[in-house]
Amino acid sequence: MRELIDPALKGTINVLRSCSKVLSIKRVVVTLSIATVEFTGKPDSWVVIDESWFTYPVFCKESKLWYTLSKTLAEEAAWKFSKENGIDMVTIHPGWVLGPLKQPTLNFRVQTYDNPSYTWVDVRDVANAHIQAFELHEAIGRYCLVGTVSHRSDTLNTLHKLYPAIQIPEKWEDEPTGVPTHQVSQEKAKSLGIHLTPMEVSIKDTIESLKEKNYITF
Repeated sequence: MRELIDPALKGTINVLRSCSKVLSIKRVVVTLSIATVEFTGKPDSWVVIDESWFTYPVFCKESKLWYTLSKTLAEEAAWKFSKENGIDMVTIHPGWVLGPLKQPTLNFRVQTYDNPSYTWVDVRDVANAHIQAFELHEAIGRYCLVGTVSHRSDTLNTLHKLYPAIQIPEKWEDEPTGVPTHQVSQEKAKSLGIHLTPMEVSIKDTIESLKEKNYITF
């Protein structure tokens, strides 16, 4: 737990403290996660989550969601520090990121997934949102950035339709089926001029990038 929470808290505050010492820095855009928004412990069927939602630290502790707790505490500390030190801060809260890879090796997020449903967003939309949040004078506060909420089986079915050679499970023994449990509002994100990429495009471009880098063959 501490190995996640301490770096998240200290790292975030150290960066903001450094920024507060440079007068030429007019705004700071912080990358967070949709995880700091959606974990409230409340029933969430058919609800639409937006920037007014905040993850409950107590729920994270009770559920042992240490990564989510680290991000949530880091956001709380960042807003407190920015307000106390007069920093114009904007936060971006992306879901799970898809899209072409730039890094030379695979990381944890690319290799494994363990939740029944996901909030997806294209990496190019995330990059564009950061630029817009920094450059647009009217940008303010928090921005959820999710293009699609999709159950794992639905996501893999889309993958299989695009690439029939990729084998996927035919049955899901321990997971619910049907519609996602919630949606995430795109209204504020679109105010940045963001046109969110369809999941099918993101999946296709991800696979083509993996093939190009010889991570997968089929």
